[in-house]
Amino acid sequence: MAKVNWSAGIDSVSGALSKPSKSGQHSCNKMLLGTHRTAATTNNNCNRVYIRRKVERSTPVTTEELAQRGRFAAVSAAVAARAKDLNKMGPDKTAFNAQKDQPSGKKTMKKYLWSLELAAWDQAHPQG
Repeated sequence: MAKVNWSAGIDSVSGALSKPSKSGQHSCNKMLLGTHRTAATTNNNCNRVYIRRKVERSTPVTTEELAQRGRFAAVSAAVAARAKDLNKMGPDKTAFNAQKDQPSGKKTMKKYLWSLELAAWDQAHPQG
């Protein structure tokens, strides 16, 4: 295994260092991925670099996948709009604070808004 020596000021790297672009311009055909593990071991060389070839999808996009993408896009837009709506901001914050310490409560405001908008979308679009 190769050993990676980082430049001064760089202790570790984690995540994609380069990705193949979807349009194919200004990119490589492979993904360079760096990982850093913080575990209690005697080995301090916990950085690894991997190269992954670009993978093409082998199956066509199904109608169910397209429906899920549409659902996600609609709910995401509704959450963003609701978070900026000054008329709903106060009541939402009050309701969030009331439920966040409950056993099944949502711990972040964004997760709480997602649960509200997802329930509203599912009610307006029943699966048949």
